[in-house]
Amino acid sequence: MAAPLNKDIFKFLKALKENNQREWMTENKKWYLKNEDLLKSFYKEVKTGLNTFDQIEKTKVFRIHRDVRFSKNKTPYNVHRSASFSREGAHRRGGYYLRIEPDGKSRMAGGFFNPNPADLLRIRKEFEVDDAPMRAILKAKDFKNAFDGLNTNNQVKTAPRGFDIDHPAIDLIRNKSFVVSHSFTDQEVLASDFKENLLNHYRMLLPFFDYFSMVLTTDLNGESLI
Repeated sequence: MAAPLNKDIFKFLKALKENNQREWMTENKKWYLKNEDLLKSFYKEVKTGLNTFDQIEKTKVFRIHRDVRFSKNKTPYNVHRSASFSREGAHRRGGYYLRIEPDGKSRMAGGFFNPNPADLLRIRKEFEVDDAPMRAILKAKDFKNAFDGLNTNNQVKTAPRGFDIDHPAIDLIRNKSFVVSHSFTDQEVLASDFKENLLNHYRMLLPFFDYFSMVLTTDLNGESLI
């Protein structure tokens, strides 16, 4: 079993934020790699935990190097560490996400990040026909207490082409991603039970995932597509 996450990870990320330069990173490479080893061991255990109630195809550890080509911010490194866990099979899709960042900015998330055009259209058509199941999931007491609601940072400005802007479900239809998240304090991340806390939040996403899996594997008449 890997060691719990510790204060040194946050200490490193805070120092990186204050010294976001290649020269500093070169001088502190051993420090960086030590924490990366701990994080990768943690991600591995999270994947094992996820596989007790879901099926995970792969883990992606995001690079610490930033893509600065189209950004006004030219600092070379991300000041957080993150990983994603992709669900296995066409009948599941979607994935889980984890971000570790100091000062209460750590969070988990799950759902469907920028689904392909065919999947996005199918989801929107489902909402157009019947949004009640999605509303029920989002309003369920335990789900509502655990998550911040459906993320609305990735939406079209008005209505997607072919959809009525006055449709009662337009707030759902406008989304280009379907993701919910939960934030953790630094104390929660460093607690000995953080992995269990994280996995409990991932487990609470299952009704959300099951709904989208049903939508994406059937047509509007409920006939299976797989």
